[in-house]
Amino acid sequence: MLGQQPRKTYYISVGSGEISQVKSGSTWEYKIEATDEEIHQLRNLFTTNYGNEIEGFLRAHVPYVEYHNDSSNDRYDTTLLQVFEMIYQLGDQETKDFIQSQGIFDVLRNVD
Repeated sequence: MLGQQPRKTYYISVGSGEISQVKSGSTWEYKIEATDEEIHQLRNLFTTNYGNEIEGFLRAHVPYVEYHNDSSNDRYDTTLLQVFEMIYQLGDQETKDFIQSQGIFDVLRNVD
């Protein structure tokens, strides 16, 4: 097992993009087990979506561009799907069950 990183428990809040190892530190929705590299990838996805949110906010002030015709919203939705796929893969059974029960993948894959 040389070179294999240990997994640690993390608590994730998708809305705020927060990743914490402290269960009681803040409000969280999902519990995952991840390596440092996987957490780095998840942080990058949150950072990317933050940038997409800013672009979407600025676009919202242009009344003639509809949500479904805006590339920044498409990028946001695509990245959010990647976030949930990663959380699902790394999540405990309760996390996986919740994501499935809410139909999150169905909604994100059908956003146009």
